[in-house]
Amino acid sequence: MGGQESASRLPQLRLDELLEELQARVEAARGTRDRVHSLLEAVLSVGRELDLTQALRRIVEAAAALVDARYAALGVIGPDGRTLSQFHTVGLSGEEIAAIGPYPTGKGLLGELIQHPEPLRLTELSAHASSYGFPEHHPPMRTFLGVPLRVRDQVFGNLYLTDKRGGADFDAEDEAVLATLAVAAGVAIDNARLYEEAQRQQRWLRASAEITRALLSGSARLDVLGLIAERAREITGATVADVSVPLAGTGQLTVELALGGDAAARLGLTVSAEGTLSGLACATAAPATTTDLAGDPRFTAGPPRFAGQGPAAAVPLGGAAGGIGGVLLLARPEGSHAFTEGEIGPLLGFADQAALALELADRRRDAEQLTLLEDRDRIARDLHDLAIQRLFATGMTLQSAARLIEPASANDRVERAVADLDETIKIIRSTIFGLRARDEEAEQSLRARVARAVGEAHPALGFAPRLSMEGLLDTDVPPSVADHVLAVLLEALSNTARHAGASRVEVGLRATAREVVLTVEDDGVGIPAEGRRSGLRNIAERAEELGGALELARPEGGGTRLVWSAPLR
Repeated sequence: MGGQESASRLPQLRLDELLEELQARVEAARGTRDRVHSLLEAVLSVGRELDLTQALRRIVEAAAALVDARYAALGVIGPDGRTLSQFHTVGLSGEEIAAIGPYPTGKGLLGELIQHPEPLRLTELSAHASSYGFPEHHPPMRTFLGVPLRVRDQVFGNLYLTDKRGGADFDAEDEAVLATLAVAAGVAIDNARLYEEAQRQQRWLRASAEITRALLSGSARLDVLGLIAERAREITGATVADVSVPLAGTGQLTVELALGGDAAARLGLTVSAEGTLSGLACATAAPATTTDLAGDPRFTAGPPRFAGQGPAAAVPLGGAAGGIGGVLLLARPEGSHAFTEGEIGPLLGFADQAALALELADRRRDAEQLTLLEDRDRIARDLHDLAIQRLFATGMTLQSAARLIEPASANDRVERAVADLDETIKIIRSTIFGLRARDEEAEQSLRARVARAVGEAHPALGFAPRLSMEGLLDTDVPPSVADHVLAVLLEALSNTARHAGASRVEVGLRATAREVVLTVEDDGVGIPAEGRRSGLRNIAERAEELGGALELARPEGGGTRLVWSAPLR
């Protein structure tokens, strides 16, 4: 009886086993279906995103969800092909990331995937030969799965997954799913990059059109340069933009325009071209880049002024006769991505437009100078033909009348008047000589050089200084002394722009029979009791070299008065 019961139960057991097996297969099929469905959803989600940063974020999140990983990361390989320039993570809180410190750059196990871009699956990641261990405060991780992300024929970066939930190991199916996602991610990344590039090109074109309109409308040179620098800064995501111009024959650069950061401290600053990124671009007549502007040991000339700035690019601006008219410098904050060739190309186009602005300004200035010289010729002719002749006739009349005047005192006064007329005629003749100087001579005259230096200080100061000149500056002041006068003026104006915080500056230059005297007075904060005085020391040394003197005083209304003098005989 018992045997019959056992025999009757066998078919039932087999049926149960078959049903269980069928159910297991159904569950497996359902799981596979659900996983395929999740993979398709992930691919669609990633593919819809056109913003590159958001696309990378979605890829990491989708990867972690598909293989049920606790931690996931995506490392973007930098331009050098050896290190990671960006790192996106899932599974770590902001506090944990801050406690761990800087993101990895691609050494150890992460570097293994960079050097050998093939899928890597580990049961115990610490056992791998390339594993360096974890930094302090890093959570423990055991299992590991990594796959490369390829964009066309280039390895864009790598996906890193650790710690499968439930303590299981990553299996071949996880690897296959992740490899499939990586293919879709490569396409999504490529699309996002192409979209970004198209958007950027559109912005460059709009900016170029805006600048062309400004050029054709006759906008001032500095206004056009400011527009170029501002648009370049916006499009490249730079926080700092400077335009520096070389000082001919001095090996120095002066910051003519500064945007972003501590612009007030940089504007008007004159530094050596050697030892600066802008100077390198100027010397090589080619773009120059760095990944760490503030910390690059090659670029330490001048005072510290780029704190917190990392990647930077300097592009030369063409000038007259094929020379360098200036340099456009752009810098991004530390931790930003480096400037790429795709960004340098449009910048060169902008540089060409900046060169055009400089060239047009030069031509406009030449035209204005020609008009001015024609006016001077007319004034000189009128002075010679009318004023001098009448003064000469008046002097002759007085000399003739002097013989008829009896009192000696009256006669003496007439003779003094005649002498004054002679001196006036000499001054007018000197003025005529200056008015009739040729273009090149006028450019080299002390009056013209001083006027130009004072005019060029306007952008740095934020207002136009007041200038007055007296005496025979172009005839009585020797060229060697004139060079010292100009150097002292430039240093004084630069110091005022950087340190005085003035709202008014008055410049006076006077030549007498014995000396030339330069006075620069401002209403700023005055000279501090302690501080760097290398500029003032240089000014004093120039005076001593010529046998002159330097006097510093504080006017009653505040500020600083600098009086520099040098003998002429």
